Amino acid sequence: MAKKQLLPIFRRVLRLTTPFKKKFWTVSILGLLIAPVAVLRPTLIKIMVDDYIIPKDVAHLWMIAAATIGAILLEAFLKYWFNYQSKWLGQAIIRQLRLQVFTHLLGRQLSFFNRTPIGTLTTRTINDIETINTIFSQGLITIVSDILTMLFVIIMMLWTSWKLTLVVLTVFPLLILSTYIFKEKVRASYEVVRSQISKMNAFLQERISGIHTIKIFRKEADEAQKFKAINRTYTQANLNSIFYYAVFFPVIELITAISSGLLIWYGAGGVLKGEVTIGTLIAFPLYISMLYRPVRMMADKFNTLQMGLIVARRVFTILDNDEAVQNTGTRIPTQLSGDIKLEQVYFSYQPGHPILKDLSLVIPYGKTTALVGTTGSGKTTLAGLLNRSYDIQQGQIFIGSYSIKEFELHALRKRIGVVLQDVFLFRASVMENILMSNPNISHQTVIEAAKEIGAHSFFERLPNGYDFEVMERGSNLSAGQRQLISFVRALITNPDILILDEATSSIDPATEAVIQKAIAQITEKRTSVIIAHRLGTVQKADQIVVLDQGQIVEIGTHSELLSRPQSRYRKLYQHQIKAGVL
Repeated sequence: MAKKQLLPIFRRVLRLTTPFKKKFWTVSILGLLIAPVAVLRPTLIKIMVDDYIIPKDVAHLWMIAAATIGAILLEAFLKYWFNYQSKWLGQAIIRQLRLQVFTHLLGRQLSFFNRTPIGTLTTRTINDIETINTIFSQGLITIVSDILTMLFVIIMMLWTSWKLTLVVLTVFPLLILSTYIFKEKVRASYEVVRSQISKMNAFLQERISGIHTIKIFRKEADEAQKFKAINRTYTQANLNSIFYYAVFFPVIELITAISSGLLIWYGAGGVLKGEVTIGTLIAFPLYISMLYRPVRMMADKFNTLQMGLIVARRVFTILDNDEAVQNTGTRIPTQLSGDIKLEQVYFSYQPGHPILKDLSLVIPYGKTTALVGTTGSGKTTLAGLLNRSYDIQQGQIFIGSYSIKEFELHALRKRIGVVLQDVFLFRASVMENILMSNPNISHQTVIEAAKEIGAHSFFERLPNGYDFEVMERGSNLSAGQRQLISFVRALITNPDILILDEATSSIDPATEAVIQKAIAQITEKRTSVIIAHRLGTVQKADQIVVLDQGQIVEIGTHSELLSRPQSRYRKLYQHQIKAGVL
């Protein structure tokens, strides 16, 4: 990334310190103080040798010795406090940033997650934000402190002996050149490392989540080979950076040794000629060490700073994503009454690829409407628009006489119950998974709702009953048990609108009989939208809407649609009879 592109990112990263201004200025001041204090040590040693040891002024030697020890202790304390405070600042910033990113992700539209790998988002939220921490703990302020230290060292060296300084610094341009080459090489390899980490996380997330499918299709060996290739690329990127370090540090040691050799050659001659004092000859190796060590580490710190800014850009890209359902409504309904009306609705997940086209529909209040059609006809998408999982690009949706956007988002969703085909359960008890919609609902209310749909006996048979610990994604429950939890979870809030998206497709016949009886009972009390592939489950619906390629092709009751010779519904129904799936 070009340096000009990094400047706006750098300014934005600095703005992250705003809530911690006092701490930031404390760290900055400590970094500034370290530079002059660090230079005191070799300077005091020179004075000790030239003014007290060689003249044999033992009576006052303890004073300069005490001052030297004090300078060493002060430098040690400042470095300790600087390191602690800078790392505290970094941790405080990333703690806030990580929370900000996660909260921001919770507000994105589902379409954002449909096209963004979960592993990539995990990398952004954990690994990349942790890298941003190094901007403050190892990068920005430490670089400034090191540069000031080098400046003070060079000034003291020139003040002590400008001739010896010029001789010693003859090889300094080689040091700068080596550092620059190293910085550029390592930066390139680090970019590959970060990219491969993201790919590896995304790959692992997807494969571990889909391990069941991998085993069914006997793809273990193929997936292992794919991971081997990703792992090889990642390892090679790390080995490249290791190679550059392996070359760089010996080169720096060689340059430092040459500088020390020049110091001994010219300095010893200067002592014999009386141009250089013994104290200067003793102090200069310390000056050289203090000058060359920061330069040697500077390349690494610049790479740390640059990589921190690069990953910050990736994190800010997520924060700048505005694909959120806008919650500008203010109406808080106690009940959603009235017909649901969709007027000339257009919706697409990607521009230029419409899923719903000029769709107009009335879903009668208190009645059951079934949405049927082939896969990809837009049934689930249409249902998702009712609770604003997505926002339409064109048209209007009304509940009663109010636009759906006039309702406060969370208040709207509170009045709509949703049961999906693919039930997602968290690692918690059955009761905790049911109470996700409202943790303030009593356990007795949950039990009564479970009894209402015939699920209570299923839950009681589990070890510890409602306190049974569900594993990640409900892997230790059957599909029917997971679906029953989803039903109770949707019903305990007594929703005004109930959406059932293929809610019985994964249930065994015995459980389905229980659910179908419960559905017939609970849908009588509220506006219900049932999405189904199997037409046998929607025969009693008050109206059946047949969709095809995002458009309504016919509407009617089961008997009405069957009575039409060219009806799309009739053809689907007859096909399912022949296939034996009704």
